[in-house]
Amino acid sequence: MTIKEQFIENAKQGKVLAHKCTNCGLLHLSTVYFCQKCGSKGFEDVILDGTGSVATYTIITVAPAGFEKYTPYAFVVLQLDNTNLRISGFMAGIATPADLPVGTRAKITGFDERGMIIEKQ
Repeated sequence: MTIKEQFIENAKQGKVLAHKCTNCGLLHLSTVYFCQKCGSKGFEDVILDGTGSVATYTIITVAPAGFEKYTPYAFVVLQLDNTNLRISGFMAGIATPADLPVGTRAKITGFDERGMIIEKQ
């Protein structure tokens, strides 16, 4: 199974596949090939709980082709709990900033044609 397939399978279970540098311990998303801190290419897989708080987002009311049926929605940047990692994804039903204050608790709940699915906790 490829890293991408492993990442998607974990996301479907509400988890995040991350890589921990075996040299300095810095966590990275599984898409990196060398440590951003020390340059090492040695990593071990770490499965993180896909919960955190909304760091920022943008509300989409005019969607790209194929996504019209989902509007309005937010493209969210989620700060994962107890890590330096942020991950982005799709949150349905967000029409105004009042619907999603920055700092709102949220979790990864799946992965589909939209990408990572994030919902309020």
